[in-house]
Amino acid sequence: MDKNTILGLVLIFLIMIGFGYLIQPSKEQREAMQRRADSLATVQTEELKKQQEHEKEMATMAADSVKKEDVKVQLGSFATSASGEEKFYYIENNLLKIKISNKGGRIYSVELKNYKTYSGKPLVLFNGPDNIFGLKFWGNNKAINTNDLYFNASTVDTVITADAQNPASITMRLAVADTSYIEYIYKLSDNTYLADYDIHFKGMENIIANRVGTIDLDWVTNLNGLEKGIKNERDYTTIAFMFPNNDFEELNSRSDEDKKEITTKVKWIDFKHQFFSSILIAKDGFLNTNLKVQKSADDEHVKLMKTTLSLPFRNDKDETINLNIFFGPNRFKTLKNYNQGFEKVIPLGHNIIRWINRYVIINLFNLLGSWIASYGIIILLMTIIIKIVFFPLTYKSYLSSAKMRVLKPQVEEINKKYPKKEDAMKKQQAVMGLYKKVGVNPMGGCIPMLIQFPILIAMFRFFPASFELRQQSFLWADDLSSYDSILHLPFNIPWYGDHVSLFTLLMAIALFISSKMNSDQMGDANSQMPGMKFMMTWMMPIMMVLWFNNYSAGLSYYYFLSNVITIAQTMVIRRFVDDDALLAKLHANSKKTVTKSKWQARLEAMAKQQEMQKKKR
Repeated sequence: MDKNTILGLVLIFLIMIGFGYLIQPSKEQREAMQRRADSLATVQTEELKKQQEHEKEMATMAADSVKKEDVKVQLGSFATSASGEEKFYYIENNLLKIKISNKGGRIYSVELKNYKTYSGKPLVLFNGPDNIFGLKFWGNNKAINTNDLYFNASTVDTVITADAQNPASITMRLAVADTSYIEYIYKLSDNTYLADYDIHFKGMENIIANRVGTIDLDWVTNLNGLEKGIKNERDYTTIAFMFPNNDFEELNSRSDEDKKEITTKVKWIDFKHQFFSSILIAKDGFLNTNLKVQKSADDEHVKLMKTTLSLPFRNDKDETINLNIFFGPNRFKTLKNYNQGFEKVIPLGHNIIRWINRYVIINLFNLLGSWIASYGIIILLMTIIIKIVFFPLTYKSYLSSAKMRVLKPQVEEINKKYPKKEDAMKKQQAVMGLYKKVGVNPMGGCIPMLIQFPILIAMFRFFPASFELRQQSFLWADDLSSYDSILHLPFNIPWYGDHVSLFTLLMAIALFISSKMNSDQMGDANSQMPGMKFMMTWMMPIMMVLWFNNYSAGLSYYYFLSNVITIAQTMVIRRFVDDDALLAKLHANSKKTVTKSKWQARLEAMAKQQEMQKKKR
């Protein structure tokens, strides 16, 4: 290719580029062209969408036509109730607002008027499609589930309100014929959390198959999250139930899933939130019960509750099953007033711990609450009262530890006398002899503390379960029933959480100081148990920080106050206990005649036996 040819091709290429540049549309022309293209695309899309919707509508109509024919076959006498428009009705009093759907005739949602969620929204225990409540049976040899069928309401009024003279009442009827139907009859009086719920069967004896004398009731609810901290709320949410003999049980609330089959009669079933309950009560009991609770898939809900209950059912021509439903707070006094054993759902502990909470702590708490509005002040006063009551035991414990401390030099002399390991029994016998001689009980410091231990455990159960502390603020804590937080962390620390609880930190510091003072007071006992000293002084406060960071702020606050008062009591007692005078008194006791205790006699016998075995070797 010669030089002129190459030059010509380059010129042609440059001319084409220049021509393309010159003939390209302006910015305004390009925008106009784009608008036309977009308009055309929109029109085409709309046409395609209309065509698809038309095809879908035709397919749906065809499917519905087939479905209706299938429903007639599948539901038999109940086919006319298989379709309809969902409508809602309300029965309410001054405490409750119960929403009832004509689909299934069931309770759709329940609002407690006097309470709010932690976020300030109306407190609704459960709602909407998350709730299933319906009978299951065989009718005309077809499987029937009333939860999917449409009922007819007995009134055109959508809101029925109870007053002092007249209860709010509504009947939802599932009709098969004029003289054959099932009715759900709801009745709610004023100023109560307990509603009547009766299931009435009329002329159904030839429609419902009754092979075993029972009819099943399905109850499924996904409980809404109501409190601060979903994890803590889940730890107290479960299914509880009571037997006719008043024995109470519940599924494991700390597990993500638990289930149980009960083949004996049950008095009532409770879908229990941390601070609220939904309780279904049967006048004649539930004959068989399957229960299941599992962690909800999202954090908007707490746990999914499921139960299938077998109701006694004779299938007479005219028969009514009498039930009641309670929706209300887990406040001890409120639950106790219904005389159904509802108060047992409050986790106050077992045996002596529950007795202390029920008859001492709750009464003291309520008494102070009738005079004082601030629950932070109530906890302070309650702590002071408890510490005053147990002060004699605290003083006795301190005195016992002081006696062992002033005897430390003599105990060290005994240790030097028996340095060998094989002489451990002789050393222990000699130390016990010294304590016996001067009148010291080595367990004297522990026994008073053990007596107080049930109170500590009772408080551990009481505060997280105390409804009165719910959403009560004090200082920096906005809810004493849940954790307090002065700093939210951008990450989660295992065993600790994503926040910093100041009450927990203060409690741990006070516990460390108190444990350190007690450790120093114990004297020789701690030199013999260095591991225990390290555990109580250092490890316990650290463990409490990890453990209590997500617990009730009211509980951490109480333990903080308890330790602070213990420190103050110890400092006061120290001013009045003279070590020299105490040692002189012990020396005076040593001059008295000593009677050997059974424990000391056994130690001496064991020591003699060891000595004889050594001689035989």
